[in-house]
Parts: sequence; structure tokens; C-alpha cells
Amino acid sequence: MTEQESDSRSGGPDLRHPWRWAYLGVGYAALGLAAAGVVLPLLPTTPFLLVAAWAFAKGSPRLEAWLYRHPRFGPFLTDWRDRGAIPRRAKAAAVAGMAGSWGIVAYGAERPTVPVIAGVVMAAVAVYVVTRPTPERTSAE
Repeated sequence: MTEQESDSRSGGPDLRHPWRWAYLGVGYAALGLAAAGVVLPLLPTTPFLLVAAWAFAKGSPRLEAWLYRHPRFGPFLTDWRDRGAIPRRAKAAAVAGMAGSWGIVAYGAERPTVPVIAGVVMAAVAVYVVTRPTPERTSAE
């Protein structure tokens, strides 16, 4: 029995599945956007990183393992997967980014309902982010 057959029988991803290439494409695209988000201040890193981890889990166990072992991204992904934890600095950056974005929306909106709706949605997301656990280790902060 080959490794691919073993994976598909054990409940792991079927590496011969036609969607595998779609998952890999999504994973690589999300990883590229996450890497760009590390250096570009307005592009978020975390959501793209989570999408890449999900897609690689579906399309390539090897790439998923590489991502979780990555020295920069791995600890964050592991904290999220195991405990739903977000580092304190990431929480602060997310809330600050949402507040700044809301300010831009409020300043540029022609109708008053747009900033209200955006504010309610962003406030709900901010509450969710802030109430997530914080990882125990402080080196990732």
C-alpha cells in the first residue's frame, strides 16, 4: 500500500483528489499574502496565514507540517489551533487597525449608515479578538 492510499484510508487527505491542486493554489496564494502582510502595514497577516494552514491541511500534509514548524508562523498557528490564543501584540494591532479603518470609513462615507454598520461589525470583531486567550509564552509577543 502506498503512502497516498494509507492517508486516504486513515482519514487524511487523499493526495490524488482533483481538488488538491485548488487547495494548494489557495494555500500558496494565502501564504504569499501573509508574507506580504508581514512587511506591508495595511495588509493583515493572520487571516491569510490561517487560510493557508487550512488549505495546506486539505491539500498537502507536508506543507501543513512545514507551516506549523516555521520559526515565525508556527508558534502563532499552534497557539490558535490548540487554544484559540492570540498574542497580546497581535490583539493590539488588530484593534488599532480596525479603529484606523473605521476612522477612514467615517471620514469618507457619504451616508451616515455606512460608518454605523462598519463600526458595529468592527466592534464585534474587536470584542471577539480581545476575549481570546493570550498564549502563556512571552517570546511570541
